[in-house]
Amino acid sequence: MDILQDLSQRGLIQQVTDSEGLKEHLEKQQVTLYCGFDPTADSLHIGHLVPITMLKRFQKAGHRPIALVGGGTGMIGDPSGRSSERSLNTAEVVKGYAESVKQQIAKLLEFDQGENPVVARNNHDWLANMTVIDFLRDAGKHFSINYMLAKESVSARIEQGISFTEFSYMLLQSLDFLKLYEQENCTLQIGGSDQWGNITAGMELIRRSRENMEEEINVFGLTVPLITKADGTKFGKTSGGAIWLDPEKTTPYEFYQFWLNTDDRDVIKFIRFFTFLPEEEIEELEASVMNEPEKRLAHKRLAEEMTAFVHSEKALVQAQKISQALFSGDLRQLTLNEIKQGFKDVPSFEMKKADIGLVDLLVQASISPSKRQAREDITNGAIYINGDRQQDVNHIVDAADRIDDEATIIRRGKKKYQVIHFHQ
Repeated sequence: MDILQDLSQRGLIQQVTDSEGLKEHLEKQQVTLYCGFDPTADSLHIGHLVPITMLKRFQKAGHRPIALVGGGTGMIGDPSGRSSERSLNTAEVVKGYAESVKQQIAKLLEFDQGENPVVARNNHDWLANMTVIDFLRDAGKHFSINYMLAKESVSARIEQGISFTEFSYMLLQSLDFLKLYEQENCTLQIGGSDQWGNITAGMELIRRSRENMEEEINVFGLTVPLITKADGTKFGKTSGGAIWLDPEKTTPYEFYQFWLNTDDRDVIKFIRFFTFLPEEEIEELEASVMNEPEKRLAHKRLAEEMTAFVHSEKALVQAQKISQALFSGDLRQLTLNEIKQGFKDVPSFEMKKADIGLVDLLVQASISPSKRQAREDITNGAIYINGDRQQDVNHIVDAADRIDDEATIIRRGKKKYQVIHFHQ
């Protein structure tokens, strides 16, 4: 199966500028393609995983991907898909974001490794040194205002208002395609469906700027669909916010749980979109969703594949360990790092490291409102220490109850957890 057939079967093609032409182009030679990633935060989120895996799919098919970090365009802001103007970040902030994003992509795509290494570029290299005169002559003269107004990213903002800065974003992205075409022989740009106008504008700039050079120009654009969830909510968002690829912002355990809790109606679609599993295995998983949904085999496979891909096999094992410990209630097997992951959003209480009576600890940490209530909670079997029920009102919480000598997990009732952190 060729790359376009695979992408089509997975539902990953929204639009292509010339399907037959691109198919022939990909069959005849190794193609250099690119996708851009503007650094709008210090981490990518799971919405970026489709274009990232798209680059990897082309790489596996024998082609040469370029990951373009928008250190220049990130200074401006893409109006696509937005109803209002972006707030501009400082040069230093964008530079820091760009470096973080580059490192994340490098980890996922393994820059400079393998037979078809992924190349990393930053459009700040050519945009930052371009004068206004150069910009207007090299890009601006090739586009009419009418052409630009017809693009959805611009037309959708006309009534609300759009600054000349964001209006010009299309030209900057067009210059990216032109520069990569000239410097890297890049002939294909891929992106989200909201990038269609910017991609076709880049193709137009390449053709118009080189129309007198008597060369055959074969450039193409391909977009992937906007990912939507069956319940109508935005993909990648939870009540707690975005799902980040940075393990400090979204822990591997939280990341694993996000995929594990995928709606039954979405799980097979997400497996096709995000993983590299073959169609035969996907069909088996699809049958399991229909015939034995209680086993959640597809959900587990999706969570395993994505956590291992983004974070590592080691992080996956750790996430599974935390999940099992929380399910079984056996919390003593967890390390301090695993507690921080699994109980990231659980209330905590800081206190000096010392032996303390359980009744006093429950009151001090506001787990029980009074000593009388604390004694009742203990004798009624409502108090658990690190997963073990404790019914001795005279119990002393000491080093034996501290995980890694630093933390104790108290549970009151079925769901009320609190982490006690001890310090010197």
